[in-house]
Amino acid sequence: MVHLLGAIDMRWIPILLTLLSTPALVNAVESGSTVAWTYETLQQVRKGNAENGNKLAGSCAGCHGVRGEGTNVEIRDDESLPAIPAIAGQNPYYMYKQLRDYANDDRSHDSMSGIAKGLSEQDAADLAAWFSSLALPIQKDEGKDFSAAQKMISTGDGKRILPPCSVCHGANGQGDKIDIPSLAGQRADYFEKTLLAYRDGQRHNDIYSRMRLIAKQLSVDEIKALSIYYQQLK
Repeated sequence: MVHLLGAIDMRWIPILLTLLSTPALVNAVESGSTVAWTYETLQQVRKGNAENGNKLAGSCAGCHGVRGEGTNVEIRDDESLPAIPAIAGQNPYYMYKQLRDYANDDRSHDSMSGIAKGLSEQDAADLAAWFSSLALPIQKDEGKDFSAAQKMISTGDGKRILPPCSVCHGANGQGDKIDIPSLAGQRADYFEKTLLAYRDGQRHNDIYSRMRLIAKQLSVDEIKALSIYYQQLK
């Protein structure tokens, strides 16, 4: 399968090449997804039918919420319920890719894998079109010191060959290109869990191991700071 280099911000190419040539990390590099961004696939997602996606989204509401708002970890009757991602306002290409990754077993989840296998490629494109049209959920966290997170986002850390998050995800976490997700408004608990899963190798559907290589260099405190910061962005 051919993946387009155009999906990577060109400013990141030198940093990525440095990461991929680091001996301690080179063995971790793999594509991680069988989705091929052909012209036909790009057009299918671009022309996704949001109206049909709205009809299909009824079955998503039980977990992701009526407006795709998701939830943080909840405690009910002394039982911990897992965080569920916000998918409102998400990059449609990224959401399509995740649904197809679940369907192709490049990503696994007890519920989502089975659901995605029941969706056609057109269904996935239509759902992506619908949820991308919805307003982002906003979870303001007043009074927090976001300086550490902001430094990681705007500057990164040259000593660790760690690029700033903004290079790919944008200054305001809006996402970019084909498979780079929007992070603004994402549930903090889910964001933290995702980065930890990349760091520990439990999740591996990132193309060319990009997020795995980066997450391995982040501390738990940095991951937590980033998760809280992005949750309150719009």
